Amino acid sequence: MDFRYLGNSGLKVSEISYGNWLTHGSQVENEQAKACVKAALEAGITTFDTADTYANTAAETVLGEALAGVRRESLEILTKVYWPTGPGGPNDTGLSRKHIHESINASLKRLQTDYVDVYQAHRYDTETPLEETMEAFADVVRQGKALYIGTSEWTAEQLQEGHRLARELHIPLVSNQPQYSMLWRVIEAEVVPASEELGIGQVVFSPIAQGVLTGKYLPGQQPPEGSRATDEKGGATFVKRFLTDDVLTRVQQLKPVADEVGLSLAQLAVAWVLQNPNVSSAITGASRPEQVTENVKAAGVKLEEEQLKQIDEILGSVVERDPAKTVQNAPQTRPGR
Repeated sequence: MDFRYLGNSGLKVSEISYGNWLTHGSQVENEQAKACVKAALEAGITTFDTADTYANTAAETVLGEALAGVRRESLEILTKVYWPTGPGGPNDTGLSRKHIHESINASLKRLQTDYVDVYQAHRYDTETPLEETMEAFADVVRQGKALYIGTSEWTAEQLQEGHRLARELHIPLVSNQPQYSMLWRVIEAEVVPASEELGIGQVVFSPIAQGVLTGKYLPGQQPPEGSRATDEKGGATFVKRFLTDDVLTRVQQLKPVADEVGLSLAQLAVAWVLQNPNVSSAITGASRPEQVTENVKAAGVKLEEEQLKQIDEILGSVVERDPAKTVQNAPQTRPGR
């Protein structure tokens, strides 16, 4: 496993990190989930990403149990706050001071740790003053409950303003967690240049485009039984945008490129995002331990310019590049606003 600095900070993270967005506590039984975490540790992964909202807090609990007994100083644990948790009361969501403080305390308890390495704003909260949010994050850092602050799916402008406030408060805002893959490149035009200027590193999710870049979805055929595209509880919603015959045909055409570098299609997809110097780590998930073992083979791979050009030519117009599609939340409906 190779390691990279998280943005301009002194914190090193594994090039490939392990995330449990759609698996732990929902799609995968707990024992299987723990086996996947064990495989990640054995493969040299030290960086683990989760969020309080995943499986309505169950994912954090499973990860905490899976990492119990592992030397804490040898791990980088990342979690997030924003989306609803618990019964969904009026203050069970967002980035208010109340929700941030209550959420970090609950996350630490579930994760069985005294601190997280990076505490991330899971989205930008359009209804809470950014000053309030950043001051609450500053409290969390000064209380020793988080070492660094990060964001997820913030626009370039939001990152710039958040970073300005973080500097004023003397806290380290060092990372952003966007969706990024060969097929989804919306961060390249604005978010990446702004992040490079600010010293923010990307910890990217869905580098395999929710499984589409594995090549298992075939044009003109129904999705395989048990695949994410058949999971109506959540997975199918995210993968649907890529399930067109044009996209799937082009993905199959990537096989010669993968063969040339001795990788599977999935490994090629992970290696591709790691070619971007602003990417600190690529988050991969797994429902089986062998998937973890396969994913880590993408670490340290150097793709040549000609291979990158081939990939661009093959995918062509199916690549989404519109920076306006960087996630921006619609305002929540709250009384008095």
